[in-house]
Amino acid sequence: MALIVQKYGGTSMGSVERIEHVASKVASWRAKGHRVVVVVSAMSGETDRLLKLAKSIDPRGSEREFDQIASTGEQVTIGLLALALNKVGVPSKSYTGWQVALRTDSAHMKARIQAIDSDRLLADLDAGIVPVVAGFQGIDDTGAITTLGRGGSDTTGVALAAALKADECQIYTDVDGVYTTDPRVEPKARRLDRITFEEMLEMASLGSKVLQIRSVEFAGKYKVPLRVVSTFVDGPGTLITLDEDSLGGNVEDALISGIAFNRDEAQLTIAGVPDRPGIAAAILGPVGDANIEVDMIVQNVGADASTDFTFTVHKNDYDRASDVVKALAVELGAKGVRTATDIVKVSLVGVGMRSHAGIASKMFKALAAEGINIRMISTSEIKISVVIEDKYLELAVRTLHRAFELDQAKS
Repeated sequence: MALIVQKYGGTSMGSVERIEHVASKVASWRAKGHRVVVVVSAMSGETDRLLKLAKSIDPRGSEREFDQIASTGEQVTIGLLALALNKVGVPSKSYTGWQVALRTDSAHMKARIQAIDSDRLLADLDAGIVPVVAGFQGIDDTGAITTLGRGGSDTTGVALAAALKADECQIYTDVDGVYTTDPRVEPKARRLDRITFEEMLEMASLGSKVLQIRSVEFAGKYKVPLRVVSTFVDGPGTLITLDEDSLGGNVEDALISGIAFNRDEAQLTIAGVPDRPGIAAAILGPVGDANIEVDMIVQNVGADASTDFTFTVHKNDYDRASDVVKALAVELGAKGVRTATDIVKVSLVGVGMRSHAGIASKMFKALAAEGINIRMISTSEIKISVVIEDKYLELAVRTLHRAFELDQAKS
């Protein structure tokens, strides 16, 4: 008999019929003798609706009140699921984040979990009751309701699994696992049976939308076995594991696990700034002070003792970053500023990169054969990212998927 934490997302909770379907899945796990704790999101689109309503009154209103309003979406779904479970003969109780005493800091709309009091949930489990917990929310030291940010229900599920020392945390969603890339771009994308936390963390940070990045970090830190499965299609899903040896076959043969991409990139270049110590800090300092996160960075030195400094930011920060850079160009005596928003980032991810040379050259040759020009390159131990024109995104993904034979399962 295992202790399992199951998290169901907004699509899974999108209607009464779907909630009743979730109840039947939970009931089937309990019928097998497992103890189950369920974490749920608000109905699909409900959090956006609530925040839009709040911001129609005051777009710059109190984030404390925004959290108070946004958290009500999950309060509805926990009650509905508890009713559905009781109806099919599964004793159940619903709990908001503050009733569980999931304690966070006071950073409203992006709070971080500090502690969880699991006594109430353990008492319910011992009594044969299925607790249904609201995801995405907690309570700070002042008693104010907080929310964990977009995708926060994933983090709630993993955090509860860690606190309860669960055997597995299952993330139920509208896809049946983690794929080698987005099947909407490459129809030959293959579902992975297993992937390491390290690879999943890279995939999430590079644009994969399957899991919230914080939930993957949390699961890796506390060694919580994490599985991505479909609410609507029966199957084993994808297990995210710490153990590279459990990936099957020789991990050194599995060069690449997946291809991630991000459409939300913008590029800025300050051309012809003086090539002297401290110039990078002089540029990135004001950018950081404006609370703008920088992704990729390239600096080229010219023959005239000047340098071109290029970096990328999220498109949401592009306008502010452009204003900062234009002011800096004047201050630093640069020759000018060039910007681009017609770019995407495409990344190869795989733990096998650590022990293999030549992956970068193979990637670059495959793209060159299709006439795809690379604007920027960034590497780490297990990933290679390139910036290209957005019109080549689908061609690049399909080309690399074919070049690295990702449609073929490794024995």
